Formats: sequence, structure tokens, C-alpha cells
Amino acid sequence: MKKGRCVIFAYSEVGVRCLKVLHSMGADIALVVTHRDDPNEHRWYGSVAETAAGFGIPVIEPESAADPALLQRLQTLQPDFIFSFYYRHMIGTQLLATARRGALNMHGSLLPKFRGRAPVNWAVAKGATETGATLHYMVEKPDAGEIVGQQAVPILGDDNAREVFDKVVVAAETVLWVAWPKLLDGAAPRIAQDLTAGSYFGRRTPEDGRIDWRASAKEIHDLVRAVAPPYPGAFTDVQGVRLFIHRTQRRPSGSRADQSCRACLQIHGDDLVVECADGEQLNVLESKVGDETVTAWMRRSGLDRIELPG
Repeated sequence: MKKGRCVIFAYSEVGVRCLKVLHSMGADIALVVTHRDDPNEHRWYGSVAETAAGFGIPVIEPESAADPALLQRLQTLQPDFIFSFYYRHMIGTQLLATARRGALNMHGSLLPKFRGRAPVNWAVAKGATETGATLHYMVEKPDAGEIVGQQAVPILGDDNAREVFDKVVVAAETVLWVAWPKLLDGAAPRIAQDLTAGSYFGRRTPEDGRIDWRASAKEIHDLVRAVAPPYPGAFTDVQGVRLFIHRTQRRPSGSRADQSCRACLQIHGDDLVVECADGEQLNVLESKVGDETVTAWMRRSGLDRIELPG
């Protein structure tokens, strides 16, 4: 099999696993471009830099993909392929043009759905029942190039974003494993995207985890799942205190236990329950206020019910 010289831009667990796939399949990986790990960020995924160094592959960590020295280096290397595996910066057209046979990105959704940033989190937050991984050619517009391969994974009703992300990592490995020999042989498909059939979402911030208590029980449950740890978490501010809700479960439909408030957080025996504005209920299975659970904080504060803002 031809080796195919590659330059890989990568970060996160998708970056680690896809790098391992290409190395395992004998690709000629001339350079890995990654990010310096942020000491203020909780890194719950593997290190691309450490993985590449372990394989004896040169690694660089430029501040920007627009660094002129990076362009010069790629022009010298003349790679057959450039790959981007969860690299966090846009790769400009000049860099893409250095790849003699194409530049490809692995995106964590079934394109054209959930184009843009944080695709797994958005898919869970929007209540999608499936997502996946897509390998596609990179063009100037993000996540818009022709598709080489896709693999779907299910999103179960109580899956959180980390659990879905782990499935997407395996899907990305599978897509790349199947596509790489076809790319080398020039036999890989190039399927145009219909962007009108998809959606684009921007970067998420911790503030996006604020719960809107006017929403339905399902919408709140989906938000909690989408931002549960290791992501920043869903939260609400009551009585000057920030309460984090990390895991919920939808209760069977039935009449509300309390009709006196629009949206309430209540202790019922051993359970912490949200009475939602649409009349449905959520069990709160994991929560936090500082170093204690919301239930413990409420009991210590002499509260058995809190009316929720919004």
C-alpha cells in the first residue's frame, strides 16, 4: 500500500484516535500540528502531542494556523493529504492548497446537520436521537465540503454529551479506517452536501448552561445532558446561590404534585423533583452547591421547596 504523506492538525480524543488509525495503517505522517494544553482547562481526553511524540513524529504547537512559518513548512513538506481532527482553529486556504491530493476534516456530526462548533453538545441539547462522524473535504466555508464517509451512532434518551462523544470517537475511527485505503487509491467518494438540509451552530459558552425554567421538562432534561460534566454544567441562581444540576430523569406523565407554583424544586421524601412549567416532572439525580448536593443544602437551609426564576 502506498504510504501517502500526511500532515495532521489534531486535538482532543478524536485527534488522538484518528492519529493512531493512520499510524496503524502505515501512513507517512510527516508532521503533527496541535495546541498547547491550557493549564486552566480540565483535560479529560488524551494528548495528541504525547501520542505523536511516542510514535517519533515531529510535533509543533503554533499559536495560530495563520503563522507564516507554518505555511512555509508545509510548502516544503508538500504533503499528499492534510487532515484536521478536532483542531480548534480554522485552516486557511493557503495551507489547504499545500495538500497535493486534498485536505480533509473529521466532524462530529452527520453533516450537513450540526455544522459548526460543539456539534455533539448541540445535538444533545436539541434533542437529536442520532449523530455521528463525517469525513469531508475542507473548503473555505466551514464544514461545507464534499463528504467522503459517515458513520451514525444513536443518542439514547438519558445519554449525556460525554457518553455521546465517546461513541462519536469510535465512529470517527471507523470512518477513517474505511476511507484511508480509498483515498490512497483515488477511489474515495465525493458527495456534495445540501447545506439547505442542515444546520449551523456557533461556539458554546458556560453561560449557555443557564436553565430557562419556562422551557418544557424535555428541553431542560436535554440541556442538562448536553452540558453535564466534564462540560461546565447546567445551572440556576436562587437566593444568591448558584445551583448546578448535572443529571436528571424524566418522570412518567401524571398530575403535578404541586399546582401552586409555575416551576418549583422540591424535596419529596428521598427524591429531589423539579415541577416544570409544562406540568411534567424531572427527578434530579445529581446536583451540586459548592461541596454538597442541592438536597443537602436545602435541608441545611430549612427549605423543602424553592420557586425557580424565569
